[in-house]
Amino acid sequence: MDTKIRVAIVDDDALITKLLESFLQNCEDIEVLFTANNGQQLLEKLQNKNNIPDILLLDLKMEGMDGIGITEYLKVNHPEIKVIIISSHYKKSFMGFMVKTGVSAFLPKGIMPNELIEIIRTVNKQGFYFKDDQMEVLRDQIAVKAPKPSVSDEESALSERETDVLRLICQQKTAKEIGEILFITQRTAEGHKNNLFVKTGAKNIAGLVIYAIQHGIIKAEELPLI
Repeated sequence: MDTKIRVAIVDDDALITKLLESFLQNCEDIEVLFTANNGQQLLEKLQNKNNIPDILLLDLKMEGMDGIGITEYLKVNHPEIKVIIISSHYKKSFMGFMVKTGVSAFLPKGIMPNELIEIIRTVNKQGFYFKDDQMEVLRDQIAVKAPKPSVSDEESALSERETDVLRLICQQKTAKEIGEILFITQRTAEGHKNNLFVKTGAKNIAGLVIYAIQHGIIKAEELPLI
């Protein structure tokens, strides 16, 4: 049996938190590790290494450390956690900022529960989820930068194979699919992906997508709509 997706929920609305926890616990492939009502409770929970979730469902506006502050903290201290922000303060115009902050998905609180489950599964599999209208906004908000290659910076320059892997990641291909397309093993594909994180400084898959657009490796209009 496949490993369950480990989820944590942080929201200052206790009722919403409990209802969401109850709903997700009924999914065979999802396990709710814990819930928290504010950023401080979250940080305390994360002190236990057994409490590190795959995905964090996070409210944006809370007392004390808000969702943005939590995301910035996690980007530095727990980059392995994929953050899905679900907020009543949802605005598509926030998308560019959210992605650059390290958010894997940004959703309105009115989202249907069944749709949320599918988004959780998508984020767990490929690292990010953008709706088609959000992608259109991102294309306008992310400035394209194509700097002149520096022959003296060989350590940070991407190899031809790493560039191929990055383009396929942007096309939402999994490591297994990348291996099949490039005729390499899945393990080798994972190795190239790890090298990309090191060389680009990206903290998650969404960060790799931003890097690829900014460095002219892929055009924003080439990104697939979800």
